Amino acid sequence: MSGVVNRALSEPVVSCVFVCHDGSGRVLLARRAAGARDEPGTWDTGAGALEHGETFEAAVAREVGEEYGAQPRKVELIGVRNVLRGRPTAHWVAIVFAVEVDPTRVHIAEPHKFDRLGWFDPNEPPAPVHSQLNATLELFTTAGHAPRPEPG
Repeated sequence: MSGVVNRALSEPVVSCVFVCHDGSGRVLLARRAAGARDEPGTWDTGAGALEHGETFEAAVAREVGEEYGAQPRKVELIGVRNVLRGRPTAHWVAIVFAVEVDPTRVHIAEPHKFDRLGWFDPNEPPAPVHSQLNATLELFTTAGHAPRPEPG
């Protein structure tokens, strides 16, 4: 992945971002371990770079399996984000998916990247959150996968 990250500093890289959910309103979030490529200690959804010749759906299925040891029940495209972050600026085109999984099948399959998993209300993620999490969860909620918070 570090080669992909380095490439993102000179050209846009396509990333498949996925919000795993249980079909009942809860989302799966992972806390980034000390060995994560960025923002260790923060909570985030899953993601991975699209490989050459791979469909979006195949990339999502591969990454969900690699990160959480589970297979998607249902994969739905919910949005696209143009992500510019950091200095020097990394450029990611994030294709965002809602992915239903069986909660009993999920576990940390990449302990060097994640040290905790949890199921949460998407409107109340644990702190601290990854810099990209709120925008991703907003797409998930807007797509109708979670209740919108009551106006304050």
